[in-house]
Amino acid sequence: MKKTITLMVLAILFFACKSKSGTTSTTVKNEPVASTKLDRSSQVAIKGDWVITSVTYPGSDYIKVSSFQIADSKCFVGSTWHFISNNNKGSMALTKSDCPAFSSPIVWSVNKEGQFVLKIVDAGEKAKKVRDGYVLRVANQTETSFQLVDIINVGGQNKEVTYQFEKTN
Repeated sequence: MKKTITLMVLAILFFACKSKSGTTSTTVKNEPVASTKLDRSSQVAIKGDWVITSVTYPGSDYIKVSSFQIADSKCFVGSTWHFISNNNKGSMALTKSDCPAFSSPIVWSVNKEGQFVLKIVDAGEKAKKVRDGYVLRVANQTETSFQLVDIINVGGQNKEVTYQFEKTN
């Protein structure tokens, strides 16, 4: 019985993959991705300084998720994010001890479908040269908080990873 449970947990860990989505107006798995029509009101509401207060997903006690191909998702708790809405730029930084130190400029937008499009840009690199990015869903947006929801594949099933943002200023 213990061997079966151990094998199941190992299989889940092995197949837990972070989805990586393109940020152009193409299709992924026959679904439209990242419309170019922007939702200016959502973008203005996100403007400012934010911190991720929690990262939640089913099976988080057993499964490690690598967020944005940077670090374990739990390392993003306490990370700081700065969003500038008039030019869709900003920055993010991981600040948690026992996690890799990381900071980077970002380019972001929210489209009319409620999708948050994110590109993590190396210093000195232009966003148009960055081909890879992430498409997440904006949820539960208020003046002081919002969520970004990512879809990952765990053992052939789609699961949601929810990043809870709280305004700091």
